[in-house]
Amino acid sequence: MGEFSNLNTAWFAVIGLLWAGYFFLEGFDFGVAVVRPFVAADDLDRRICMNAVGPTWDGNEVWLLVAGGATFAAFPLWYAQLFSGFYLALFVVLVALIARGVSFEFREKDERASWKRFWDRANFLGSLVPAIVWGAAFTDLVHGLPLGPGGTYRGGLLGLLHPVALLGGLASLALFSLHGSVFLALKTSGGVARRASRLVRVLAPSTVVLLAGLLGWLVQAGRPAIAGSLPAVVPVALALLGVLFVVATGLFMARSRAGLAFAANGLAILLVTGAAFARLFPAVLASSGVAAHGVTIESAAAGHLTLVVMSVVAAIFTPLVLAYQGWTYWVFRERLVRPPAGDGSQAPPDGGPVPTPRLRVVPGPIAARGDPGP
Repeated sequence: MGEFSNLNTAWFAVIGLLWAGYFFLEGFDFGVAVVRPFVAADDLDRRICMNAVGPTWDGNEVWLLVAGGATFAAFPLWYAQLFSGFYLALFVVLVALIARGVSFEFREKDERASWKRFWDRANFLGSLVPAIVWGAAFTDLVHGLPLGPGGTYRGGLLGLLHPVALLGGLASLALFSLHGSVFLALKTSGGVARRASRLVRVLAPSTVVLLAGLLGWLVQAGRPAIAGSLPAVVPVALALLGVLFVVATGLFMARSRAGLAFAANGLAILLVTGAAFARLFPAVLASSGVAAHGVTIESAAAGHLTLVVMSVVAAIFTPLVLAYQGWTYWVFRERLVRPPAGDGSQAPPDGGPVPTPRLRVVPGPIAARGDPGP
């Protein structure tokens, strides 16, 4: 029985790592789309922002699919309760992610300004909605849900819109927007990088205030005690450390150290996600009312043989997936540079559509260049 419990806990931790990886990678994708209206001066700047995440966004999204698949296989009861209780919220996220994915493929299929504006808005909304909903959903999980016997969710869609969940959604939106701004300062040059760097000065303190307020609210609210929970100091310490790394992000950007700022903000995302899972343990669904109505890791887990097979498969294929994704980032590591004026950007004499200029890249690792460019 001890080995069985340890394997359950291990897969709970793995799912937490998958969500943390998803938020770290997809977080800057969401953030780039959300801040693009504030850093792009024209259509070419908007295209540069999309191209900054274009080669990698779909690979980043795979982490969400793996997290969902691992939850389904390792904790089928958790998966079932989530998709029944959070059905409408998850449907909204699904529609947003579909619109976002299509926007990357369709935006450059037509040169009409109205066509590009439509897909720019789809990309913006398709990133804004998940950035808010994921934060609100995990805040609900940490805060506790109105559960009936057997862990059945009884709150409906409005039950998910608790004020603290809305604060969590704003905090995650700010954190991802900060992540995207730092990424643009690291990945681009010229006006886009300068404006992204200036935006960090606003977003960093705002994110610190929102995260600190959310932490204080959750600590004050509390929830019914669950046997086997980690000491409260563990998730609080992780969350506070995450807030400190957000502060470090702002300080690094003030010194034009975009590479260090990106690493610091990424660590903040990992720590905040880790704090959420540490607070949730040993439950997968915690009750805001009767503690016994919550669903624990032990009661939600699949059979022992299933977890063993999953562990073997994960041990074989996870290094391959990580190596491939790391290679992808290495291949597309160069900084994007806006082409000079007149490089295909002038309208043809016959009044036809303006040809799209070719973007250039600066060879070499972007992490070696901390300045935002000329």
